[in-house]
Amino acid sequence: MTSEVAAGAGPSPGSYRPPLLAMLEARSVALVGASGRPGSLGARMVAEVRRSPAKPRIHLVNPRYQRLAGQPCHPSLADLPEPVDLVLLGVPDAALAGLLDLAARRGDRSAVIFGGAYETSPATSGLRARLATTAQAAGMALCGAGCMGFVNVAYGLRAVGYVEPDPLPAGPIALITHSGSVFSALLRTRRGLGFTLAVSPGQELVTPAAAYARYALSLPQTKVLGLVLETIRDPGQLQGVLTAAAVADIPVVLLTAGTSPAGQAMVTAHSGALAGQDGGWEALSRAYGVHRVADLAEMTDTLELFAIGRRAARPLRPGGTGIATVHDSGLERAHIADLAEQAGVPFAAISGTTRQRLARVLAPGLDAANPLDMWGSGRGAEQQLTESLAILADDPAVAAVALAVDLVTEPDGDRSYPQAALAAARRTSKPLAVLASIAAAVDQDVAAELRRDGIPVLEGTRTGLLALRHLIDHAGQPEGPGAPGPPPADPARRDRWLRELAAGELTGAALLGLLRDYGIPVTRAQQASTAGQALAAAAAIGYPVVLKTDQPGIAHKSDAGGVVLGIDGPERLAAAYTGLAGRLGPRVLVCETAAPGTELALGITSDPSLGPLVVAGAGGLLAEFLAERVVVLPPVDAALALRLIGQLRVARLLAGVRGQRPADLSAVAAAMASVSAIATDLGGRLAALDINPLICGPSGVIAVDALAVRAPGR
Repeated sequence: MTSEVAAGAGPSPGSYRPPLLAMLEARSVALVGASGRPGSLGARMVAEVRRSPAKPRIHLVNPRYQRLAGQPCHPSLADLPEPVDLVLLGVPDAALAGLLDLAARRGDRSAVIFGGAYETSPATSGLRARLATTAQAAGMALCGAGCMGFVNVAYGLRAVGYVEPDPLPAGPIALITHSGSVFSALLRTRRGLGFTLAVSPGQELVTPAAAYARYALSLPQTKVLGLVLETIRDPGQLQGVLTAAAVADIPVVLLTAGTSPAGQAMVTAHSGALAGQDGGWEALSRAYGVHRVADLAEMTDTLELFAIGRRAARPLRPGGTGIATVHDSGLERAHIADLAEQAGVPFAAISGTTRQRLARVLAPGLDAANPLDMWGSGRGAEQQLTESLAILADDPAVAAVALAVDLVTEPDGDRSYPQAALAAARRTSKPLAVLASIAAAVDQDVAAELRRDGIPVLEGTRTGLLALRHLIDHAGQPEGPGAPGPPPADPARRDRWLRELAAGELTGAALLGLLRDYGIPVTRAQQASTAGQALAAAAAIGYPVVLKTDQPGIAHKSDAGGVVLGIDGPERLAAAYTGLAGRLGPRVLVCETAAPGTELALGITSDPSLGPLVVAGAGGLLAEFLAERVVVLPPVDAALALRLIGQLRVARLLAGVRGQRPADLSAVAAAMASVSAIATDLGGRLAALDINPLICGPSGVIAVDALAVRAPGR
């Protein structure tokens, strides 16, 4: 990795630059709270800015010093000879509001607030809102509060209050992280990571994380975007960034922590509970091909693989490629096969020709297979490793190959493993990595050598396998974001149901009418409030019928004992009505009995940041045993719906098991697309919609029950 360098002359001094550009490529910096006290925030801030290769004009501000670090120190921002591009505020919270107001009145373009801006006293009451208002009114970019600052490696500016490596490795990764600890951990890691930009945006009082990411994508050096986010503060801008990354084929690696608070509707409606508080992140990632990781170990392996390794080629057909691994241990080979199956990492189905070539290299008795254990007597190990890796890489079904060894320090100085990896890498253009099992056992000098030659060293079996899956998944993504367009507009239908929702909650037959109007088949149903009305409804529908409570306020009818099945005649219906009316109230719904089939749940839930989401999963009793779902941003067309449903385990039941006829999957997909159309048209009025169950059979689908919850205040 090379060290950080300045990015050239840039615009002329008199030209206008947007506030964020003025911040991240500052030519002049004021350091308020500069200090000569060793170890203090003020001293670290001065030292770090002075290390900036871009050599901005530095103005020190602290009334306690006349000179500091060999240059004049001003008593106040008001005494500086010029407005500055960037003000670093390393001062107590109580002083923040006054200083930022002064900076705004001077015409300073941006600021970094390291302190937390805690509102713990009358003097700091409403502090964060005041800071945001001041900066927004002045058109200032603002990093923080409660942040580490940023390092623009591509430009050569260090605006941090904490000691970070100097020089910082330059490379293709742009890192935006809400966690200051993650910021420092990734900047200081010994891994093969190099950066264009690293930002700790803190509370994002004014400038959101997406704004820094958008700038990072404008840098030609940025080839990978790493995001560590707790929440989404500007969903529109973030979606724009993810779209731009997809168009530019820049992988986005996302680690999320914490969730936005869910609305009450997500508890009331099954679809919201099914989506969970993580549903928004899942839908966002699916829509834009984002690589979500579960922890920092997976994130680091994935970033390294994308940053210093080669990219997998686009497969000729979906699902047509996989990985290949070469081992020196039969047990570790079996262990990786187990982990790969659990993680959904495909091994390539190698050809007969590849097996024959391997057999000529391997010691007698070894199985020419993938994954491959090549260890026999140990004689000629380097040549066997090299040939095995190169032969597997030659197979068209292999997207990436890994030397899966522990890469421990060899007491006798043997270099068979690194030499084999280096030699094999020279014989293929495909991604080649070393996959280590134990991070603590990796020989760091050998790992550094491999990384310098463009061979990633992945430091965990599970996380390394997942990183390889991300690599293959990225190659298989469509070029650019692949979301379908919105469905054809039907303004009359939309406006009709918007009026219905404005008039009150949709329940019973009216709600089934909504589904029918959007093309979802529903059971015939009639409302009744007396036994006589119920009997008349059943006569019109035809026995057997189902009787359900339709009393307002009862969201989950079965849980309340409000559903009676298999009513085959008037006497049983009259008795069932009397029982329901006595326990729950007189209002009921008389419904036809649907034919049996596999039960799904379809619905809409509302994410606080992203708006309506479409949810699909196992329905009815199956939901308790197959606790899974897919969550997606609308619009969803039938083709996408079919792919999403195929990802669920319940898809095996839909396909037909134990002699059962398969369900009509095209009807299932059409129903999901119809739910998406409802979300597109009515999502602003609906907090949640739950169709559960949707019974799916060979002749189509039918919605048996539904629940709708209006958005608060709508």
